[in-house]
Amino acid sequence: MKLKKMPIGIQSFRKIIEGDYVYADKTQYIYELLNNASYYFLSRPRRFGKSLLLDTIAETFSGDKELFKGLYIYDSDYSFERHPVLRFDMSNISNETPQALKESLVNALNIRAEEEGFNLIGSIPADIFKHLISSLHRKYNKTVVVLIDEYDKPILDRLAKLDIAEENREVVRSFYGVLKSMDAHLRMTFITGVTKFTKTSIFSGLNNLLDITMSKRYVNICGIAVEDLEKYFGAYIERLKALEYFSRYDGIEEEILKWYDGYSWDGINRVLNPFSLLYFFTEEVFKGYWYSSGTPTFLIEMLKEKPASYISLRNLEISEWSMDSFDIRRMEPESLLFQTGYLTVKEVPPHYGTPTYLLEIPNFEVREAFNLHILAGFTESSDVFAESSYRKMKEAFRNCDLQAVLETLRGLFASIPYQLHVDAEAYYHSIFYAIMILLGFDISAEVSTARGRIDAVLELESKVYIIEFKYIKCESDISEENKQKLFDEALDSGMKQIKDKGYDEKYSASGKAIHHAAFAFLGRDDIKFTHAAPAK
Repeated sequence: MKLKKMPIGIQSFRKIIEGDYVYADKTQYIYELLNNASYYFLSRPRRFGKSLLLDTIAETFSGDKELFKGLYIYDSDYSFERHPVLRFDMSNISNETPQALKESLVNALNIRAEEEGFNLIGSIPADIFKHLISSLHRKYNKTVVVLIDEYDKPILDRLAKLDIAEENREVVRSFYGVLKSMDAHLRMTFITGVTKFTKTSIFSGLNNLLDITMSKRYVNICGIAVEDLEKYFGAYIERLKALEYFSRYDGIEEEILKWYDGYSWDGINRVLNPFSLLYFFTEEVFKGYWYSSGTPTFLIEMLKEKPASYISLRNLEISEWSMDSFDIRRMEPESLLFQTGYLTVKEVPPHYGTPTYLLEIPNFEVREAFNLHILAGFTESSDVFAESSYRKMKEAFRNCDLQAVLETLRGLFASIPYQLHVDAEAYYHSIFYAIMILLGFDISAEVSTARGRIDAVLELESKVYIIEFKYIKCESDISEENKQKLFDEALDSGMKQIKDKGYDEKYSASGKAIHHAAFAFLGRDDIKFTHAAPAK
């Protein structure tokens, strides 16, 4: 059986169909879009198929019905009536400065106008955009389709310089604002991006813009649905089963799901990351593909400033309202981590009023790579150094050698540049937590009990470590004697807290040996610990 080709890097629907590439049919969703509202907004993580979705929508307005033969929409009652299409990919628009953004928009508009034989004069992007839409309507006597991809790119790219990000926001606000006054000229408008944090401010005038990001009807509009894995990739899976490399796995399908599944927008329907899946079937090796395609530096920088957010990511519950961040200068890490694909919906608990969502890291690919970058980013060490460090920690914990754990931690914390050091317990807690997650250990942070909250619980096959962290602020010229006194007080406090609050009770029925451990951090370079092993 001849295998269809993998459309890696191809965002052209026509090229995929005519070139006999694998295509997961999304035209049922497109049919519903075309027959309902006229203005849509969709947020999805990068490399999740948004651009291909827009290109497929554009082709439905090309009048070429035969291109869709064999797909859902071909046999529907959709007319395939031809309409002029204006498509903008904002990732191709310069945005270094507001002026560069304006000039690049004007250039893109003029190129599109010249293709249609128009000569539009002006230097204001919004005015040219408006004239281009109305001119296309007059020329074809058909309403215009507007498709905008990566609408938030001019802002996301400049988050390191917030003044420029805000000025860029004003430029695109004016540009997109044209759409409200052009309703009579428009057949459909579809806008996509990674984040929603600027949607309200940018599209404040477009009160008829339907946000389908969390809509149950469109949760599978991008990505590969779990139930479609066999349908589209069954032949590839069978080929892998014949390879010696994959004989180690009890079930290839289960391993694929472990690595690349887990994304959900309703807590019920799950999709696999299409970018990673295509690369996996091409390279035939389990590894992180999506994460290596680009790291959002602004997220790591944000977590450095709010390290407590990182250690609370497990089973994080937030409201739908808080998933939208409206102010560039007050962005919340949790909502951005969800929008950019580092968290996904695990469950939607029953709730009156505004829905709430239980979030978690979607899969092994994201968890492994994200925590490695957190570790390297927080310490500004190389990935190689970070990996070497956590390998040593793995062996040390399994041997109950907390002295070896301490030495490894000292090496990691010593790699933190003084200018990056965060004077807070949560910073050190975050680094420790990242290491444990990377090791594949079952560790939980901020564990609630009937009498308090444990900083961290590390569960092994036969052991449970109940861990408290203490951070001490002190003067740089403190004497060794006073320093030791502070350490002793902090370590005693940590161990006393574990005992007095009865943290053992939660794990007493596990049958595992329960260890108590306290780590005290006295600034960037000094760490000590105390450890109480269970009585034999």
